[in-house]
Amino acid sequence: MNRSELINIIKQKKSFLCVGLDSDIEKLPQHLLKEEDPIFEFNKQIIDATLPYAAAYKPNTAFYESNGVKGMMSLKKTMDYLASKRNECFVIADAKRGDIGNTSKQYAKAFLSPEGDFDFDAITVAPYMGKDSVSPFFTYENKWVILLALTSNEGAADFQYFESQDVKLFEKVLTTAQQWGTKENLMFVCGATKAEKFTEIRKLAPEHFLLVPGVGAQGGSLKEVCKYGLNKDCGLLVNSSRGIIFADKSEDFAKVAGEKARELQEEMASYLK
Repeated sequence: MNRSELINIIKQKKSFLCVGLDSDIEKLPQHLLKEEDPIFEFNKQIIDATLPYAAAYKPNTAFYESNGVKGMMSLKKTMDYLASKRNECFVIADAKRGDIGNTSKQYAKAFLSPEGDFDFDAITVAPYMGKDSVSPFFTYENKWVILLALTSNEGAADFQYFESQDVKLFEKVLTTAQQWGTKENLMFVCGATKAEKFTEIRKLAPEHFLLVPGVGAQGGSLKEVCKYGLNKDCGLLVNSSRGIIFADKSEDFAKVAGEKARELQEEMASYLK
């Protein structure tokens, strides 16, 4: 999916919501555990309920890898299901890969290749090892790299605010990475819990899309993110995981998830005006 197609989805749905499919089998509604593949059945019902309100989906690969071969089959079935709806949503592999170039080439093939089992639109990548560890992910046409810049976790302060010559490390990531990719294939992860930093981020990356985790269960404010982060093309994909998919554990879990997604979509629509 290219940039203009993503922007069109956001305009059509009046939403820049990304639903995180962090499908932890230990948190699934009990009645699904009798299914042959509880995780896929959960994902399918969540997707059906939230698709009218969501511009993107983001399976976190750790929740599938932790279940071994069965988990990866659940991810494959989820991606096959989303493939039938690819004109309606953008799909991100939250895999946070990053290694020496030869290894990154294989990671890129695994998650982004149209001939592979998954064929995601984008993948999250760690920038710590530099250009040669990131460049292989740019080799697939109309695929995106989403580079970790300023994350929402408490430990972000350990390294991301390190300053040298009046430049913080996350700022160095934002500026340097724009020499590797463009606004057509490069996004940045910027956490909602750091919304006050979005003014600085937008000075350095005014046109790039930002993937914003941390709204909802982690305490980030959608209003603050939009105040400082929106640009003329929207330029945001705001993720909510637990606040939507685990909002209810009864047999009505999907209905409740849809209601939570609709609430966020309506708020987003008001900011897009």
